[in-house]
Amino acid sequence: MNETANAIKARSMELATFYVGKALCGIDILNIQEINKHFEVTTVPQAADYVVGVLNLRGRIVTILDLGKKLGLSQIEEDKNNRNIIVRSQDEHIGLMVDSISDVVTADTDRIESSPSNINGLKGKYFQGVLKTETSLIGILDIEEVLKE
Repeated sequence: MNETANAIKARSMELATFYVGKALCGIDILNIQEINKHFEVTTVPQAADYVVGVLNLRGRIVTILDLGKKLGLSQIEEDKNNRNIIVRSQDEHIGLMVDSISDVVTADTDRIESSPSNINGLKGKYFQGVLKTETSLIGILDIEEVLKE
């Protein structure tokens, strides 16, 4: 790649977008291990209310979080469109259960604005910014902040 192509690539990021309720959110695609259908999970006694449970994913134990509850929205209603977005954080794999998957969006980092403290009822501390497109507003999740607690 030439220097111009590298400079353009450094100023952009690809976001995997998905819905949590009616809120459109995105995660930097580099943070995602895989996206899969919602598997049956084993509940964990006395876990936080946003922990759906754990599942065995090819020999690896993955904790599944209800992203709706975690973000201060309503619980994800289980249906055929649900997906688990598997991310890696501090040598652990975590699944984020979402309502449905949308598109991959290329975002120019210069167009990402700081997130307000409250985005459509969402807890703003979990977002690193907001991307305005022609048709929507995408809240960009800060994965480390979401998984911190």
